[in-house]
Amino acid sequence: MKNFKLDKKATLLILILLGAFLILSSVFLFTGLTSKNISFFLPRRFVKIATVALVGYSVSYSSVTFQTITNNKLLTPSVIGLDSLYMFIQTVIVSFSGAGTISMLTGHMNFIISVVLMVICSCILFICLFKGQQKNVYFLILVGMIIGNLFGGMSTFMQVLMDPNEFSIVQDKMFASFNNINQDLLGISFLVVLISFVITVKDNAKLDVVSLGQDHAINLGVSYKKIVLKNLMNTAVLVSVSTALVGPITFLGILVVSVSRKLVNTYKHSYRIIITSLVSIVLLIFTLLITERILQFTTTMSVLINFIGGSIFIYMILKEKKG
Repeated sequence: MKNFKLDKKATLLILILLGAFLILSSVFLFTGLTSKNISFFLPRRFVKIATVALVGYSVSYSSVTFQTITNNKLLTPSVIGLDSLYMFIQTVIVSFSGAGTISMLTGHMNFIISVVLMVICSCILFICLFKGQQKNVYFLILVGMIIGNLFGGMSTFMQVLMDPNEFSIVQDKMFASFNNINQDLLGISFLVVLISFVITVKDNAKLDVVSLGQDHAINLGVSYKKIVLKNLMNTAVLVSVSTALVGPITFLGILVVSVSRKLVNTYKHSYRIIITSLVSIVLLIFTLLITERILQFTTTMSVLINFIGGSIFIYMILKEKKG
C-alpha cells in the first residue's frame, strides 16, 4: 500500500512537471514573435529547446546512476573534475590549431576529439577511483578537487601563453551556452544519447538493487561489477556529449538530483531518472527565460545554476558532516 501511494505521488509529480515544461516551452517559443520575425526566431528557439532536453536528460541520468554506484548523495561526475578536463582539452585544441582554424575549433572535429578524449579519461578515472574497497566520500571529493585543480592549473598556464585572439575563443567555452548550437552536432548528440538510452533502459531494475550495496546486490543475483562498469562508461559518454555540445555546468547535476529527491523519495530508478530529467529541463528553460528575456544576456545561465547548485553542495557537505 505504501509503495502504491509512493508510485501514485511520483506519477502525479511527473504530470505536473510535464505541464510546467509545456507552459515554459510555449512561453519561451512564442513570446515576442511577429509575422516578420517568426521564420527567423522560431527554428532557433526549437533548437534551444531540443538542446535543453538532451542536456537535461544526459546530466540527470549520469548524476542519478553515478550517485547510486558510488552510494552517496554528494558526488556527480562534474564534481570530480570532468569540467576542468573539458576546459583543458579545449585549451590544448586551441593552442595547437590556432585561432585561424575556426572550423577546427567549432566544428565536428573539435566535438569528436573532445568526446573521445573525455570518455577515455573519464573511464580511466572512474575505474581507478572506484575499484577495490569503497572509498570515503570525503576522499572522493578531495581527489576530485585535486584533479580539477590539476587540469585547471595546466589550462591557465597554457592560456597565459596564448595570444588574445586564441584566448577569446577559449574564454567563450568556459561558460555553458545554448546560443548558436550547431544543428549537425545536435543530431549526432541525439543519436549517441538515443543509443545510450536503448542500451541502458533495461538496467533500471538492476540499479534499484545496486543501491542496496555491493553485497546485497550480489546475493540477489545481480552481476555487480558488470552493471557498475557498464553504467560508468555510459555516464562518461553522456557527460562528455552534453559538455562538448554546450559547455560545462558544474553543479547542475547535484542541484537537480537534490531537488528531485526532496520532491519524491523513491528507490525506483525508472521514476527517479524521469523526475530528475524533467526537473533539469524545467530548470534550464526557466533559467534561459530569466537570462534572455529579463536580464537581457547580462549574465550566463551557468553562473546562476552554479551559484545555486554550489550553495546546495556546500550545505549538503556541512549536513553530512553533522550527521
